[in-house]
Amino acid sequence: MELIKPSSDLITQFKNLSPREQSAFLKHLEGAVSTRENISARADFIEFVRLMWPDFIMGRHHQIIANAFQRIANGTLKRLIINLPPRHSKSELSSYLFPAWFLGLYPKKKVIQASNNAELAVKFGRKVRDLVDTSHYQSVFPGTKLSANSKANFRWDTSAGGEYFAIGTTGKITGRGADLYVIDDPHSEQEAVLALHDASIFDEVYEWYTSGPRQRLQPGGAICIIMTRWGARDLTGQVLKTNAAKGGKEWEVIELPAILPSGNALWPEFWPLEELTQLRDELPLHKWMSQYQQKPTSDATSIVKPGHWKIWTEPKLPHCDYIIQSWDTALLTTERSNSSACSTWGVFYPEEDKGKPNIILLDAFEEKIDFIRLKKQAMISYRAWKPDSLVIETKASGSPLIYELRAMGLPVVEYTPTRGKTKLARVNAVSDLFTSGVVWMPETAFAEKVRDQFAQFPYGDSDDLVDSSTQALIRFRQGGFVRLASDEIEDVTPKGPSPEYY
Repeated sequence: MELIKPSSDLITQFKNLSPREQSAFLKHLEGAVSTRENISARADFIEFVRLMWPDFIMGRHHQIIANAFQRIANGTLKRLIINLPPRHSKSELSSYLFPAWFLGLYPKKKVIQASNNAELAVKFGRKVRDLVDTSHYQSVFPGTKLSANSKANFRWDTSAGGEYFAIGTTGKITGRGADLYVIDDPHSEQEAVLALHDASIFDEVYEWYTSGPRQRLQPGGAICIIMTRWGARDLTGQVLKTNAAKGGKEWEVIELPAILPSGNALWPEFWPLEELTQLRDELPLHKWMSQYQQKPTSDATSIVKPGHWKIWTEPKLPHCDYIIQSWDTALLTTERSNSSACSTWGVFYPEEDKGKPNIILLDAFEEKIDFIRLKKQAMISYRAWKPDSLVIETKASGSPLIYELRAMGLPVVEYTPTRGKTKLARVNAVSDLFTSGVVWMPETAFAEKVRDQFAQFPYGDSDDLVDSSTQALIRFRQGGFVRLASDEIEDVTPKGPSPEYY
């Protein structure tokens, strides 16, 4: 804080005072400075942070976050998402200092703070409680004191009737309301690792959000989600997807990458660009892009990039010597369940490629449908393309569909992924077909949807068309229809029915 520089006349007068008078004057001056600091801390969140955290290293992003918190406190901002890299003071500001400042301003209000596990949430609950109980805090907010009857780490009250409650995501909060709901890093690193193989692992937190925080707000209450990005299907991704479907006006989003588009560091005072660059070179690309750059899906992290596809621009599709239709089916039709997806692919021999076999996407379908409609759609798709082989994975509704279609005389081939062959492994197994330039797509909306799902895999919010497509492409390779120089005998040896059955 800037102080007025004392004049030489004032210094002379001070020296002429007795030691006792000098002491009294300095004490009075110290009190005036303290009063001014306290007033500033009450009115301005970032000044409160400076006062409560003497070693705080201020960065530009802290002021951006503080301004948003300020608007939550004054009631002009109700829904806020902040995506921030690790180790950038995210939790200290959002889960520790902001709830303390908010309750200082409004000691009668209710705060719920959630983190990815209960232990972490309780830790912050203890920190906020202990801060509120200090004389330092009391000098700023004398009207906010702890209730003598409620001082637990995770649940405590103010003497004015306000409440603080800490909880882990997926925890139960029955009977509690919130004027401010802070959700800090709702996903764990373990979830992110599992999501590499199945992005639906993120759905449990979203289910918790829709049934918990969203329904626990007091009238006029605010929600703040502050987190590191993990995947397109993480809480930020799913909330924003729902928000977009409603017109995209409900949530304000602050996205702060560790290295800015300008090439400068977000927080050079603490994280110099040299260290960030070194960290970027040491981390897996997908982890750097999601956690540090807040870009969980990008061309840089895709296994199958949009540019790997060749575009068929002719108005008429090529004649195909062999067609495979592939189904990946879902069991349920609930809002959060997967879709059933079908893709149809053909092998053709373009003249410009000297008779080398190429593959083209002919059609694609994806929808959440019940079994009756699934069976009907399977018949429609089959009649439309009359594929030489109809591949259906033996899972969920796939098994009864195989039975029904075989009874109708359709050439169904069961597909059972090799044990241990995850979705990620299967996509990697066909990725060289794309990089070799033998996979085509027409200029249609359905083809763009398939291409986009591949580009977002494994972090996208949907991968059913990817599953369907990899089934077909693996069958083409196993049947010997497409051979690459990189193939070995074991890669193309048919498994299950002979090539003639295909």
